[in-house]
Amino acid sequence: MARTAERTNILPSYTGFDPDALRRFYDQMLLIRRFEEKVNEMYALAKIGGYCHLNIGEEAAIVGSLAALRQKDYIFTSYREHGHAITWGMDPRAVMAELFGREAGVSKGRGGSMHLFDAERHFMGGWAIVGAHMPIAVGAAMAIKYRAEEEIVACYIGDGATNTGAFHESLNVAKLWQLPILFIVGNNQYEMGTPVDKTSAVPEQYLKGATYGIEGDRVDGMDVLAVVDAAQKAVNHVREHQDPLILELLTYRFKGHSVIDPARYRSDAEVNQWQTRDPLVLLRQRLTEAGMLTDADVEKTEQQIAQLVEECVAYADASPFPDVSTLFNYLYAEEGES
Repeated sequence: MARTAERTNILPSYTGFDPDALRRFYDQMLLIRRFEEKVNEMYALAKIGGYCHLNIGEEAAIVGSLAALRQKDYIFTSYREHGHAITWGMDPRAVMAELFGREAGVSKGRGGSMHLFDAERHFMGGWAIVGAHMPIAVGAAMAIKYRAEEEIVACYIGDGATNTGAFHESLNVAKLWQLPILFIVGNNQYEMGTPVDKTSAVPEQYLKGATYGIEGDRVDGMDVLAVVDAAQKAVNHVREHQDPLILELLTYRFKGHSVIDPARYRSDAEVNQWQTRDPLVLLRQRLTEAGMLTDADVEKTEQQIAQLVEECVAYADASPFPDVSTLFNYLYAEEGES
C-alpha cells in the first residue's frame, strides 16, 4: 500500500500570527533548504566527509517547533540537525565550517555533521547514536527542576528512536519525576529505510507515551503554522505543569536517509505526492494569497540567502584544518571548567 501525505489536523488561521513572524518563518525555512542543497553539493565535491544527513523536506517541523521555545531553553537533537542549529541562532558560516572539518567550525572541526554544539545557546549537540541523547536530555531536565529554573528541555528524536530502550527508560523517568521535557518526534516515516509500520507495533509514535502516562499529539509536520500552534500548546503545558509531553511531527524527507542513500525503498510516485505538499511552497502560497508576500519579496530573499550560502562555503574553505598537535585536545574538561 502506498504511503500518502496524511492530514491529521485542522490548519490554524492567521489569527495571532504576526506578519513579520510569518515572513521570518519563510526566510528560515528557505535558508535551511538552500543551505542543505549546498551541503549536498559540497559532499559530492568531497569538501565534506563522514556521515551527513539533510533536513530537506522537514523545514516546517524544525522552524515551527523551535519558534515555540525560549532562547534559554535547552535543545537536544539527533544527527539530522543542521537546520535546527542555524534556526536556533548558530552562525551558518560556522556550521558549514564544522561540516568541512575546519577549526572555525562550531565544534572546532572535531564533530562534523552529526555533532553540532553551542553551549552558550544551550544547543546541546547532535548525537550520532540513535536515542542515546534521550537519557542525557532527561538528566538536563532533572537539573532544571532541581535548581527550580524556568527553562525546559526540547529533545528531538526520529521515529526510529522510539523503538530503543533509551526511549522507554527516558519516558519512564521523565514522568516518574515530573520533569520539564518535551519529546519531539520528527516522524519522516522511514527510519533509515524501512517504513514505520514495518518496524513499530504502534506506528503512531505519540501513543507510545501512554504506557507511562505521558500525553501527546500528532500534527501535520509539513505545515509550519500547524506545528507552531501545536508546539506552543505543548511547550506551555510542559513549562507550567512541569510535566513531560510527546509531540509527533508527521513529515517527510525528500532525500535519502543520508546524502549517499539513493532511497530506492520508496517509489517516485510517493515522493512526488509528498512534494506537492512541500512546506516552503505551501507557506509561500498562503502568504502570497494573504497579501503578506510578493513575488519581489520572494526573489529578494532568494538572492540574499543564495549570497549567504556562498559566504558560508567561502568562510569554511578559508578556515584552516585543526593542527595535528591538537589531536588530543578537548577530550576532557580542563581544570576549573564547569
